[in-house]
Amino acid sequence: MSGLGENFSQIDISKEEKDKLVAEVIRYVLFKTHQNSGCPIKRDELTLLVTKNYRQRSLPALVINEAREKLSSIFGYEMRELQRTRPSSTNQNRSSQLSLADAKSYVIISQLPADVYRKYIEDEGTSHMTAFTFVVISIVHLAGGKIPEENLWHHLRRLGLCETDETHPVLGNTKQALEALVQQRYLQKNKVSGPEGNTLFYELAERALDESVCERIKENISQIVNKDVPSVEADDD
Repeated sequence: MSGLGENFSQIDISKEEKDKLVAEVIRYVLFKTHQNSGCPIKRDELTLLVTKNYRQRSLPALVINEAREKLSSIFGYEMRELQRTRPSSTNQNRSSQLSLADAKSYVIISQLPADVYRKYIEDEGTSHMTAFTFVVISIVHLAGGKIPEENLWHHLRRLGLCETDETHPVLGNTKQALEALVQQRYLQKNKVSGPEGNTLFYELAERALDESVCERIKENISQIVNKDVPSVEADDD
């Protein structure tokens, strides 16, 4: 924190103004995370909060860094920067544009032990989406990290989830539930041209590729089957 203080002392704003900006960024991150069901927050949005009244070029980075420290020390959240991954098979120019457009974004992740989080924080009202997320990520993981849309829905239909269902008793619109995982950056999708036309693929995105998430997925799958799990064939009917 002392380093941050020294940096702020070189900028023409008071400590009170700086603290107000930090608090505003923290409030924005917590509110948007709740409002948008955990969708990543673009760094540009946080920068605009600072630059709407201040023009110092180095100020946004300093404010965001201090907000990250306070989210951790006071609220127990890691404000993690996502490293945008490119689809494995897509137009390179298009993927470059996407990477630049979403170059930096953040999600907040609880730093509490899993048992404490489940007991005091976890919202049972969203447990259905947590389960859906786990199932979808597991299917794509077992397929090698990438699966055609039709094959994904094939496996979901075996679990009673149909892509045409708009009134599922738990998920509501099932296609929208799957799209939410794309918006939250658990999945990414891209179209690949082939002799029979375009095929839509789903791939694991940066949040699903996080090492801690991958380990939990592997551990839970192993517990379910109690043995090595064969890969889901990408061309399974």
